[in-house]
Amino acid sequence: MLPSLLRHRWMDDDIEAFRDPVRRYIAAELAPHLDGWRRQGYIPREVWRPFGELGFLLPELDEAHGGAGVSLAYQLVVQDELAKAEVPANTTVHNLAAHYILDYGTEAQKQRWLPRLASGELLAGIALTEPGCGSDLKALRTRARRDGDAYLIDGAKTFITNGFTANLLVVAVRTGDAGSRGVSLVVLETDDLPGFRVGRRLEKLGQHASDTAELFFDDVRVPADHLLGEKEGEGFVQLMSQLPYERLLLCVPAAAVIERAVELTLAYTQQRKAFGQSVFDFQNTRFKLAECATLAHVVRSFVNDCIQRLLDGQLEPEAAYMAKLWCTEQQGKVTDECLQLFGGYGYMTEYPIARMYADARIQRIYGGTSEIMKDLIARKLGA
Repeated sequence: MLPSLLRHRWMDDDIEAFRDPVRRYIAAELAPHLDGWRRQGYIPREVWRPFGELGFLLPELDEAHGGAGVSLAYQLVVQDELAKAEVPANTTVHNLAAHYILDYGTEAQKQRWLPRLASGELLAGIALTEPGCGSDLKALRTRARRDGDAYLIDGAKTFITNGFTANLLVVAVRTGDAGSRGVSLVVLETDDLPGFRVGRRLEKLGQHASDTAELFFDDVRVPADHLLGEKEGEGFVQLMSQLPYERLLLCVPAAAVIERAVELTLAYTQQRKAFGQSVFDFQNTRFKLAECATLAHVVRSFVNDCIQRLLDGQLEPEAAYMAKLWCTEQQGKVTDECLQLFGGYGYMTEYPIARMYADARIQRIYGGTSEIMKDLIARKLGA
């Protein structure tokens, strides 16, 4: 039995009833278009409108803000099903942006943006990374200077998921002196916004249906009440406090992809013939798949435990760092092992395993590199 079929205690009947229509919608309305979206390099923003209207974008928001008031487990189920179908991480970033507004926005900000994010009217991106500043957010240079009842934003961002398709951005800016205390978050609605420009859509190794872009800000005027929260200088704390949940949003797809890779490879090796027998009949194949299936079980068990701790309010940051580090490393290992068992066909992008292999590589980079995760874990060990 594959681990996705094993029921953990957070998987109640209501969650399983929610999973089924999500899976069916993805299979009917998203998966058939993925090849075309990969070729054009993005998923059109309007695709997410019916997804949101069905309650699949942000079900965890309370009803007053456009959601269903359910637990975060429902969002993680959505991410699980999207990953199994090879739909990229556009909604993960959208979800995180909404949570910054939910947790730190004023009530007026929540009422203005959250219902439109939940419905899919707005698609969100998060503009953090800069050309000379990756994980070190304390060093960011994009500046927002106060000008009466507005901020004027100047700077550039790169590697921004949804950068081309988003019409709402949560932007990290410097409103004060150097260091973390000078960082703030500002929310921009980008449609017809003077001074805002989307640069190149960047060509990537994988995740070809997910747009990643450069962004430029040239005296972009934003109302002062678009500063997220009540005062300047809270941006670094706001970003750091979301990290455990953000890491888990990457671990769930890792578990889903590992399981899918094992399923595909098992089916392929059982039907593929070589030297008068199926590829699965070779001892090396069976042993490799046994190792991969074992990793699938361990990864899913770890992720399920983290989900339960998240729902119980007990997911400590270090456990989330460990999960992000280990689960994404195993995703890379398993997709590589599985691709090898496909032989030459595994190198062809018409086969899902090739795309899964390429898509998996970014998992060890975004959301904090594996090296950053190790450093964060080690700091706690030495405390």
